[in-house]
Formats: sequence, C-alpha cells, structure tokens
Amino acid sequence: MGTVRMYPEPTGEVRMSLSLRFAAGSHKGMIREGNEDSGYAGPRLLAIADGMGGQAAGEVASSEVISTLVTLDDDVPGSDILTSLGTAVQRANDQLRLMVEEDPQLEGMGTTLTALLWTGQRLGLVHVGDSRAYLLRDGVLTQITQDHTWVQRLVDEGRITEEEATTHPQRSLLMRALGSGDHVEPDLSIREVRAGDRYLICSDGLSGVVSHQTMEDTLASYQGPQETVQELIQLALRGGGPDNITVIVADVLDIDTGDTLAGQLSDTPVVVGAVAENQLQANDDGAMQTPAGRASGLGRQTPPPSGGGFGPPGSGDSTPGYDPEGGSFGAYGDEDLVKPGGGRKWLKRSLYIALALAVVGGGLYGGYRWTQTQYYVGTKDEHVALYRGIDQDLAWVSLSKVEKDHPEIELKYLPPYQRKQVESTIQEGNLDDAEKKIGELGLQASACKKDAERRAIERENREKREREKNDNAKPGEGEAGGQDGSPDPADTSKPDFRNASFRAADDPGAKDDKSKSTTAPTPTPGPSLSQQEKDLVPQCGKQ
Repeated sequence: MGTVRMYPEPTGEVRMSLSLRFAAGSHKGMIREGNEDSGYAGPRLLAIADGMGGQAAGEVASSEVISTLVTLDDDVPGSDILTSLGTAVQRANDQLRLMVEEDPQLEGMGTTLTALLWTGQRLGLVHVGDSRAYLLRDGVLTQITQDHTWVQRLVDEGRITEEEATTHPQRSLLMRALGSGDHVEPDLSIREVRAGDRYLICSDGLSGVVSHQTMEDTLASYQGPQETVQELIQLALRGGGPDNITVIVADVLDIDTGDTLAGQLSDTPVVVGAVAENQLQANDDGAMQTPAGRASGLGRQTPPPSGGGFGPPGSGDSTPGYDPEGGSFGAYGDEDLVKPGGGRKWLKRSLYIALALAVVGGGLYGGYRWTQTQYYVGTKDEHVALYRGIDQDLAWVSLSKVEKDHPEIELKYLPPYQRKQVESTIQEGNLDDAEKKIGELGLQASACKKDAERRAIERENREKREREKNDNAKPGEGEAGGQDGSPDPADTSKPDFRNASFRAADDPGAKDDKSKSTTAPTPTPGPSLSQQEKDLVPQCGKQ
C-alpha cells in the first residue's frame, strides 16, 4: 500500500454535528474533443478521475473507477476508512486490468484518482496521479496531495523549482496511475475537519492553468459551492482551457447552529464528466445495470432548480457551464457535462506503439519526445555506455535506451570517484556534451589501463631479474668439498680438479655457461602513453 498519513484531531474541541454541502462541475475545455474526466460528489464520497490512453480508453478508465468507488457512498464508513478506500482502489485497478485482458484495444488506458470519504467527523483521503485536493482553512489554501509526476520528483530532489515545473515539457509524465500495473500504491491519509473548512478536488485542467493564489482568492470569497465551481471553471477556460476541467467544492457545515445554509443540504449525488455521458447512453440503451450506469443514475434523481442559483448541491444538471462565445454562465447542457480527452496519453509497453497513441493526445507525447532529446552516461554490464532518454521508468516502460555502447571503457580502469559517478549516471543533456564526457572517460580509462599494464610488466621484469640473480648465485659443481673449493683430503673417491684450465678443457660448455650467466635479460617494454595520458595517470587512484 502507498503512503499513509494520520493528521491528529485538534485537542480541546467539542464534537459538533457536521455535514458536507457540495457541488461539482465538468467542462471539456477549449481544445479537447472528448471527455476523459469523471467526477462524483455525494453526501459521503467526493471523487475525481482523469482518464488517459486515448479518448475512448480514457473515458472508460475514469468511468469504471468512479463506478467502482461509488459503493462507498452507500453507507456510513466504518472506523477503518483507510482500509475501505485502499480496498476499493485496488478493486478498481483490478477491474481495469481485467478489461484490458478482455479487450486488448484498451491496452495502455489508465486514470488518476483523488477522493475524499466522509465519516461525519473525519475525511479519508486517497490519491494516485496528478489530480489534486486542497483545503481552505482560515482563508489559507493548502494543497493536501502530492503529484505523482516526474517533475514533482525533480522538485523534491531540488533539481528544478516549483515555477520551472509549471512549464516543464515533461510535466505530464505520471509515475503512478490506476491501470498501469497489477498493484497500485495510493497515498492514504486521514484528516480531521472543522466547521468552516472548504475542500477542493480538481483535475489538472484547473490546477495546471489557474494559479494557486487565484484559486485561493476565489475559494475564499465564500460564494456557494456551485457558484464557486462555476467561477473556477470559467477561470480555467479564460486561461485557454487546454485540458478537461473537473471541479468539486465541498463546505463543512455545523448543522446544529441553525445556519440557513444547512437547510440547503441535499443527499442527491452529482455525476459529471465521462461517467455522466455513460449514463446518458445507458438511458438510451436501457443498460442501467452497468456499474457506470448505476452510478450515473444517482445524479439524475432530482430535477434542476429553477433560477440558476446554487440551490441544492446535489443536482447533476444544475451545474453551470461556460459559453465561450457569450462569455457568460448558463445551465450546463448534457454536452457540457461530458468533457472528453485529458491532455495525456499513457505510455504503452512498446514505446513505438505508445508514440502512435501519444500523437493523438499530445501532452504525454511531447513529454516523451523531450526525454528523447536528453542523453546521459551510465553503465552497461561492466563498462560505460551512452544512453538516450532519462534514467527512469514510467510504470512498466523504460524511458531510456543505449545510444552507443563503449565496451572499451571498462569500469575497473576508471578512478573510483569517476566510477561512482557513472554508476549513478551522469546527466549531460544534449548529445554533444554526452559524447564529450564519453571521450573524457575513454581517455582516462586508457591512461589508467596502460599505467596498470606498465606497472604489471615492470613487476614481471623485476621478478625475472631476481630469478636470474638467484640462479647465478647457486654453487657450481666444482665447489663441492671444502670451503675453499679444494677436495676433501679424506675423500679419495673424487679426482683433484683444482686446475681450472683442466676443467675448462675437460668441459667445453663451462665457458659458455659462465658467459650466459653474466648476460642481463632484456626487459619487456611496457605500453607507451601519450602526454595527455601521462597527465591523467595521477588521477587513477583518486577516491
């Protein structure tokens, strides 16, 4: 299971009868032709899923996940709400994987999920992907989820700033999503609530366009949830609406205070986005027995209020939309409730197949293309290699490949400090810089290798000389007997060889042996080093 956090309840507070007043809205945006977002807001469950993998697949993924989670809204959750959330998310993920097995055309689909489950006093939060949840408390807006994206990891590591992340070409690359593998790791946390808290859940069609400060100002104006949803969607559309926009706003009210707003509470769920479109199709086809159809049907039980005010928050049709031509709000039509196409496409197992899909989506394709303009130096087996891409995996897909192998640059011949650098990968950005680094490493490895070979040969030559010296120091056959080399007088079995000339005449080879023993062996020459290599030799032992 993913990250689990517990946020303790403030001490000294008297428990109140709290309830949620909520509204939801969704818009396809100004560019997308389809809606891959799905949203659900009910008395206990608030959830947004941003699908990906192609219009049809993305809609299916987000709708299926919302339809699976909607059962959590049926009953008051038990004490272990994190287990309930975690189990529901894994069940939704399993369902997506099963659908892919049954229909290979859905391969590559996935979805984000950010949801809040209300117990009456606390909220359980589950989060996967880059949709977001925020808390407005005492006029201050705080993001309570962390994006599971590559750029967020770069921010966390201090490699880029928050400002740079907003325009980074790789900002759409997800590190986690439902449907990307057999097991999903959500972030889970419990949050204690207070009367007056306001919660926002949104897809990145809002948070990626509207600044944090603007969202804070809009939420802090304390219009009704529905009016706030309208205004936030309008802000995203004015910012270009490059992606689908789905928004849920929920206020925590103390129903014991007699607040007139408490009288406007409704238990009618709101269903928006792709899951609402599925409901329309289900009505036409009489297929309300599907999970998506049943979930969507919950949002159509109450007719929209007249007058266009925020009214009861539970009416699916009452959520206002945005008229791009007139620039004013009006009641959402069915075509507005359904917003196609998220801005990202999930990479498939084969990068080449993924490229074809990603061209349609644009966002992820652009991010992937950016990775393929990057280069780094790393290891391959026991030597150095030049890689194209980034040293990361996206779900099951590697974002790098070997551009050029360099088996001649062996790791064992690099200085320890350089070897560690290569093993950790050396990011060089463009190809020219990467090839330059390869050249530097190659020259250093060559210098260290030649120096090692030279030292080995010198050591071997020294050993040869020692052996020759020891051989020459051994006693000759004529030196047996007394200490002066003369025969032992008591030994009558040996002739007297004290006459050196006699020995030489009697043993013609003796003179040759003597001459051989006094000749020094010719040393084996070591490898020659260039001046550059000689200059690099002192680095070979550097730690």
